[in-house]
Amino acid sequence: MEEKEGIEITTENDVAVVSFKATSMSNIESITEANEQIDKFIETNLPKKIIVDFSEVKFFSSQVLGTLLEIRARLKEYNGQVVISSINPQLYRVFRITNLDKIFKFFPDKESAVNDTGND
Repeated sequence: MEEKEGIEITTENDVAVVSFKATSMSNIESITEANEQIDKFIETNLPKKIIVDFSEVKFFSSQVLGTLLEIRARLKEYNGQVVISSINPQLYRVFRITNLDKIFKFFPDKESAVNDTGND
């Protein structure tokens, strides 16, 4: 079976959703390409909120954390926000260990992230 790569960026209810398509996000070229796609999307659309959907991901390298921090920095320039959905418990531990669980908001699934108004 061929491994999927890359990301898909969609919009739901005026919220951008970045879905990782690979189960393993460790290929440097793929992560760099995804980063470039996201940068271009942000530059063109200036989304107020980006949901990063990890539903397909079972493993990721630390470069993915760097990508998330870069996205967060870009959106913070104009009060945008990055949230994470559908991350499995083992991967969530990486966020907890690195204290990144304190700067990102997590949702159990994409739908609840899309429907969140951010007023809490």
